[in-house]
Amino acid sequence: MEIKSKKVAVFGGASGMGRATAEAFAARGADVAVLDRPESGGEAVAKALGASFHTCDITDFEGTETALNEAVEALGGLHVTVTTAGGGIAKRTLGKSGPHDLDSFRQVLDLNVVATFNISRLAAAHMSANEPEDDERGVIINTSSIAAFEGQIGQVAYTAAKAGIAGMCLTMARDLGSLGIRVLAIAPSLFATGATAAIPDEMARSLTKDAAFPRRMGRPEEYAKLALAIVDNQMLNGQCLRLDAGQRFAPR
Repeated sequence: MEIKSKKVAVFGGASGMGRATAEAFAARGADVAVLDRPESGGEAVAKALGASFHTCDITDFEGTETALNEAVEALGGLHVTVTTAGGGIAKRTLGKSGPHDLDSFRQVLDLNVVATFNISRLAAAHMSANEPEDDERGVIINTSSIAAFEGQIGQVAYTAAKAGIAGMCLTMARDLGSLGIRVLAIAPSLFATGATAAIPDEMARSLTKDAAFPRRMGRPEEYAKLALAIVDNQMLNGQCLRLDAGQRFAPR
């Protein structure tokens, strides 16, 4: 899909990988909408890009639908969604205080896999109305994690959620293939974002020592480059792409 003049909505676009992605698509001539929490600073990011900003808490599923509808109206359509919002907690299946509580497990699933599915299904409905370009109507890009494949001790909820995002790719791509809508996920390793900013340099080196090369945290712009490549290349579909410098997480 030619990126120039396409309509792109980036969830979590105020910071980190989402911001880098919004900037990268805008630099390629796309019309961009940034969706993020009210306190995220997304309005300033959007203004700098000539984009629109829409407040959105992705765990408010009805509110997400409203925010996406507003973004699509501002953009005049929708061709690409990139969802980078998410998060997790550190709890073992069985800890010193007893079994992992179900409430926090569900919350992590809601924040990641349910919210991602909600955005994807709503985006697909908008994309299905597009006039096809080379038989293609849209691209949905979601964010998993290498924890989906090598979850570490204490990551059981996060691993389950990110594995769900990875697992949806092929089935969703098959569901939407007749409409010309592609679906992929990106599974990053540790990236230098706001979530990792407090990690000391020595610990960061320790956390990335198992990578093949480069042995460092990923950079948000490297995520953005892959998102651009996905949209550019029509043969990419139905899979979760690792972006991890050849790293495999150890148990802890």
